[in-house]
Amino acid sequence: MQMIKKLKRTVVFLLKITLFACLFVIFFAIFGIDNPWLFDFSRTTGVTAVTFIVLGIALMQVYGGYAVGTQKSKPIIYSMGLATVITDLVTHFQLSIMNTSEKKNPHFVYETPHLLLLVIVLQLIVIAIFAYLGNFIYFSLAPPEKCCVISSSRQSLGNIIPKIRRFRKQYEIDEIVRYDAKNVLDVISRSDTVFLYDVPLPAREDLIAFCYQQQKNTYYNFEMIDVVSQGAKYITLDDKSLVMHVARDLTMEQRVVKRLMDVVISLAALVLLSPVMLGCAIAIKAEDGGKVFYRQKRATKYGRVFEVLKFRTMREENSVHRSVTDDDDRITRVGRILRKYRIDELPQLVNILTGDMTVVGPRPEMLENVEKYTSELPEFAYRLRMKAGLTGLAQIAGKYNTSPKDKLVMDLMYIENYSIWQDLKLIFQTVTVFFKASESTEAFHAQEEYDFDEDRVENRRKRQAEKEND
Repeated sequence: MQMIKKLKRTVVFLLKITLFACLFVIFFAIFGIDNPWLFDFSRTTGVTAVTFIVLGIALMQVYGGYAVGTQKSKPIIYSMGLATVITDLVTHFQLSIMNTSEKKNPHFVYETPHLLLLVIVLQLIVIAIFAYLGNFIYFSLAPPEKCCVISSSRQSLGNIIPKIRRFRKQYEIDEIVRYDAKNVLDVISRSDTVFLYDVPLPAREDLIAFCYQQQKNTYYNFEMIDVVSQGAKYITLDDKSLVMHVARDLTMEQRVVKRLMDVVISLAALVLLSPVMLGCAIAIKAEDGGKVFYRQKRATKYGRVFEVLKFRTMREENSVHRSVTDDDDRITRVGRILRKYRIDELPQLVNILTGDMTVVGPRPEMLENVEKYTSELPEFAYRLRMKAGLTGLAQIAGKYNTSPKDKLVMDLMYIENYSIWQDLKLIFQTVTVFFKASESTEAFHAQEEYDFDEDRVENRRKRQAEKEND
């Protein structure tokens, strides 16, 4: 097993290096047609090469990169494609600047955009080939890992099993048991990978220790202690090893920089997206003649209430404030499109400009949901330590129907690990939401029911007994 893991890592590394080399060669080979000096060892060549390599590697880190074996092929294509296109645009612009000289162009000229388009098309084709080829090779080296799912209730099984089964090439669910079953350690011993979900903390600690001893791949869901540990540091006090967690808020420097970013980004976005917003307003008005905008009270930092501004996506006569469900008849035809691509949230740029919201932060929830979720999860109030945001970790990684607990974990992870660099990363990653629009706007729906192995055996025994009695 260890040999196979090493082989997989080696294959992924070689494919990653080969893919990046191909993207680099395509860029230089195509632009070399009109710029033959790119094949010489010149200052222009050096600066252009460094720009492409440094920016390309940085953006691939931001968007997830060539995650063969852990992501499906389409998300890899989206992330690699987006990183590569931005790298091409910036490097091509830099090349145009470098070519502004007495010999080449006396004045700045944005050169050969048709070659840029050709470069992007060829690179996207190569990325798609490497994404599908990489996953094919990776999963051909070994069958899916045999997994066991250990949980505390059928409801918890309904939360985790559908997520695991979306990655059938990675994981094959072999056994499903309760955390307190007599044979739980035997089940772990014969599994490759262990999923622990909603297991009480004392029992989870024991099971993780056993998994560590048996060298099993282990996945478990976050609890508050795990969130706190994310913002903690390892220290030694004299000769004692301790974990230090310091209660903190944004520093004065962070608040100033974050506010400046909010003003600059919201102003720039309002100017650039004004044609899109105008088109949305016309479409909403044309459909039913109602109001274009919709205001709703939401909670922001320390529970302060403000009115969030959105494009109206529901019938104007609707007055019921509740989460969206599958086939919700309150949504208009235009509204479905706006919600699918999150365009209905663009007017919140005004909320950011006025200071009610920030670009990156926890999503502002409806007041009804805040009250409901806080009564079920008292820790939900902790997310109000940061001003509400237009985008954020929960908005990018989550969906409309992501559970309140999972949203809470994502928001607290953002708060505990806050940095300006993290904000910049999340702003860049926001673009990926448009590529998974159908998934990210998935509405709430009925939860599937699953049984533990011992429950299935008992149910089969009961059905057999009923047949015999009949």
